[in-house]
Amino acid sequence: MTTKERYEGVIRWFQENRPVAETELHYHDPFQLLIAVILSAQCTDKRVNMVTPALFEAYPTPQALALATPEEVFPYIKSVSYPNNKSKHLVGMARTLVEEFGGIVPSEVNELQKLPGVGRKTANVVASVVFHKEAMAVDTHVFRVSNRIGLTNNSKTPLETEKTLVKNIPGPLLPIAHHWLILHGRYVCTARKPNCLECGIRQYCKFYNRSGKAATEE
Repeated sequence: MTTKERYEGVIRWFQENRPVAETELHYHDPFQLLIAVILSAQCTDKRVNMVTPALFEAYPTPQALALATPEEVFPYIKSVSYPNNKSKHLVGMARTLVEEFGGIVPSEVNELQKLPGVGRKTANVVASVVFHKEAMAVDTHVFRVSNRIGLTNNSKTPLETEKTLVKNIPGPLLPIAHHWLILHGRYVCTARKPNCLECGIRQYCKFYNRSGKAATEE
């Protein structure tokens, strides 16, 4: 199977069987999504969704969050991973947003990365989800699933994975393809034990056809 055939098969299956794929983070505007994605680093979306309602109510705008201190933000997010660092990032992000962007979340990836706590993955998520940019965010699920399926060839870094996916997936499909791969990795192609027999794209998967097929058919 060629790389082109693999991509075409995977994309076709998802288009037919997962026409709707969206982030599981809860938000109402770009600012709230930006906060949620920063909090989601090395943390589950479920946990983030538990803490954000109170946080959003306390700090509904960049201006309100910019006036806070990390110590004031900490109690709202203490149950997420790395709350000390993230409280500093959130306040720093809001202050930079107000001081350099007039309190408006920028839509461009390069501009978003100027905000404290915002790396390339976070910037790509915000740009693609709320601004519909042709961007591919690579988290642990996307990185793992892409390598396992064979969409990438043993990529060593998230950036390498991103470049390969962007090269092979039609631009308009990149935002939804990001969610296809995340949700597939979260619920089907799990890290420790992929559910190959429940996987609709296993016929296109390098892992399944090389080793998983034999293991699941025993």
